[in-house]
Amino acid sequence: MARAQAGDRDAYRRLLEDVTPYLRSIAARHFRNSGDIEDTVQEVLLTVHAVRHTYDPARPFGPWLVAIANRRVVDALRRQGRSRAREVVLETGHETFAGPQANLAETASDGRALRDAIERLPAGQREAIRMLKLQEMSLKEAAAVSGMTVVALKVATHRALKSLRKILGRQDRKA
Repeated sequence: MARAQAGDRDAYRRLLEDVTPYLRSIAARHFRNSGDIEDTVQEVLLTVHAVRHTYDPARPFGPWLVAIANRRVVDALRRQGRSRAREVVLETGHETFAGPQANLAETASDGRALRDAIERLPAGQREAIRMLKLQEMSLKEAAAVSGMTVVALKVATHRALKSLRKILGRQDRKA
């Protein structure tokens, strides 16, 4: 580690490669899942990298490394405990699905309100909405059918959608 602090990249790479199996064994004492073990090892290696400047070459390296490893293991155990406290195992009995008839009345009234709102639009805007949004025509197709330019269709659609938001917004407030 002293050579790594002095800038020897090869020594630092060898150090990390050499301590990784040892770190894995420390993590394996606390976790069964290999994913948790590897995550903890990576956390330790990242911490060692971030705090490598704090290592005092006059002191032994092993206890310094083990202290970091133990702290990361504790952090991982705490994280695991918090997530397990919030998680609930779902079984098929917990799943719910809406029945096909569940919202028919709302869907019908929403459709009626939308049709009424579209009818209140000016003729050009109403046609643009019908062709582009309801019949899902492309701009080129709608322009050919209506005789309007692509730009005019875009403007009419934009204005129609803005008007529909206002009309339908007022109806929501009345209900």
